[in-house]
Amino acid sequence: MGRRRQGNFDDPPRFHKKGKTWYHVSGSAPRVWRKLSTDRAEALRLWAQLEGVKEDDSGRTLAVIAKRYVREVYPTKAVRTRKDNDKELTQLLRVFGHMPIDAILPMHIREYMDIRGQTAKVRANREKALFSHIFNKAREWGYTAAQNPCQGVKGFREAGRDRYVTDDEFACVKAHAHHTVADAMDLALLTGQRPADVLKLRRTDIRDGALWIVQNKTGARLGIEVTGELAALLDRLNSRPKAVSPFLIQDGNGQPLSQSALRARFDKARKAAGVSFQFRDLRAKTATDTGDLAHSQKLLAHRNRDMTEHYVRTRVGERVPPLR
Repeated sequence: MGRRRQGNFDDPPRFHKKGKTWYHVSGSAPRVWRKLSTDRAEALRLWAQLEGVKEDDSGRTLAVIAKRYVREVYPTKAVRTRKDNDKELTQLLRVFGHMPIDAILPMHIREYMDIRGQTAKVRANREKALFSHIFNKAREWGYTAAQNPCQGVKGFREAGRDRYVTDDEFACVKAHAHHTVADAMDLALLTGQRPADVLKLRRTDIRDGALWIVQNKTGARLGIEVTGELAALLDRLNSRPKAVSPFLIQDGNGQPLSQSALRARFDKARKAAGVSFQFRDLRAKTATDTGDLAHSQKLLAHRNRDMTEHYVRTRVGERVPPLR
């Protein structure tokens, strides 16, 4: 008999993590560890192929359906979305995991929302959205023909961010920041891209006079012309030792700067500067500072102008002339 798991109790048999990688481990001696993936969703999909065993859905509980959801739907989502979904799914399974999908009613969703909303209204909304998507998939897969219990259950109102970062605040935090953070701040401001998209940019993305980007969240593709301050910034980044990393924003050892390192160093810099904006607020500053909504919409790769207007108006307000 194999040793009892010390963690990851929800993982299927013969599915183990070592370091950052998941493996399929043979059930008979000598044990054979077959590498699957560093991405859990992809690893589960490959594990299912190797096992060739269909999930027992006789109970039709949320836990059973959620496992199929992780195997089949997770791989279609962005990495950041999957990480968020993992946290949300953990909360949902604690309450609904043992329940047959047909037994979950709107009253149960309302009670869940009310309890979670006492401490985490935004997280409650996200968890409800994930539950709704899982339930819709359950309908598609034939687990249930019942109406989605989330329908008609109101979520909590969320207030969008309205923080505008002034030039002085930006300069103050940058002056106290590690050079990697200062570089990331400049690149984020000039391109208007999200933190994860800034950190993944490589030297090979600079071609044909443009910096080419594929956004993680939306998959939108755009090429930002390499001119003016952006050209000067890229020249500065390219003049630094490349070590073994092709990334524009790299740590002292030549490796790409991680999101956790960026956050820790940015938090340290803003604390030293006595300023309280978030790194993601730089995207809205870019949208606001262009002074041209059409330009901002293209730079941020928004699908519609309304989103760009929201970014601008909620932070600095709409400028209007006086009566006379």
